[in-house]
Amino acid sequence: MMDLNAREHVGVRTESVDGGRDVWSSDSSASADHLVVMVHGILGNTTDWSFAADKFVRTFPDKVIVHCSESNILKLTLDGVDVMGERLAEEVVDVITRKPQLRKISFIAHSVGGLVARYAIGRLYRPSGGHESGDASDVTASDGRLEKDRKGTISGLEPMNFITVATPHLGSRGNKQVPFLFGVTVFERAASRVIHWIFRKTGKHLFLTDNGEGKPPLLKHMVDDSDDLRFMSALHAFKRRVIYSNVSHDHIVGWRTSSIRRDCELPKWDDPVSDKYPHIVYEERTKGEETEQQSLISTGQDGSDILEEEMIIGLSRVSWIKVDVSFANSRQRFLAHSVIQVKDTFMQSEGADVIQHMIDHFLA
Repeated sequence: MMDLNAREHVGVRTESVDGGRDVWSSDSSASADHLVVMVHGILGNTTDWSFAADKFVRTFPDKVIVHCSESNILKLTLDGVDVMGERLAEEVVDVITRKPQLRKISFIAHSVGGLVARYAIGRLYRPSGGHESGDASDVTASDGRLEKDRKGTISGLEPMNFITVATPHLGSRGNKQVPFLFGVTVFERAASRVIHWIFRKTGKHLFLTDNGEGKPPLLKHMVDDSDDLRFMSALHAFKRRVIYSNVSHDHIVGWRTSSIRRDCELPKWDDPVSDKYPHIVYEERTKGEETEQQSLISTGQDGSDILEEEMIIGLSRVSWIKVDVSFANSRQRFLAHSVIQVKDTFMQSEGADVIQHMIDHFLA
């Protein structure tokens, strides 16, 4: 049953529907045709994106409707990336059904929410031509390469922006991928063995320990397409794919995993790229590459380096805009994982320039 709880302030309208929150301009809800889905991270809730949602609606009052997802709040974020992804996909379909004027769709996701969003779009992807299912060769060549001349939709809508913020795209198992473990090998190995006691199935997915019954870990599976889950084709369908990463002081998600880079690829930087964005220190545009998965060498005994390399290669098949962020000089630097999102509007406003950067480059 639909539970409506609407409130309006200074031209911005917020409506709660079955737990989720829709935010839009009160003067243009009928004309806005671009759905922006904002997804929170682990143990988060729908208010985590309140600051950004308000900014987006005020900037694009006649263009966007922001939906702050709440199908995976709090303890539900421990149920696993796949379960959360299925829930998010169902939630998005419900929003689209309620708002038939929608023509475009974008995702903005924080932390684990970025993995959940990647799973959801793999479920919601529809190949060009309108096929609901069928042979994966519709969008993927026989040798695994993406067909560059074909793009599809996300549940019938045109994919525009796919943005992640401090998301562990390569998982959390590798060296220094979880910075608060201090890069100490014994701590990192111990964490991979006990993480499921704390974060349950989601912990297994993040630490790549869900590879039972001869199946690869879910995050490895998510760098390929299958008949019913077109993860990479879905990513490729978006006009822009953007990654915001903390270069330091993020004790939850390391720079390498959030920026989909190898250690040798982490850039050096001196000053912010612009006075307008004082915390953005580096920007890079990568091109989609087709790299042969050969000569993958593991320096560890558990094969984690091989898995990480395979995920980097898979995700590098599409282009990315990589935006590196530093709060090293901020009073809130030790909360960088939340400041980059402005999770708390009053305490973490130093991250506002990152949100402004998203808005200024957003395809509406």
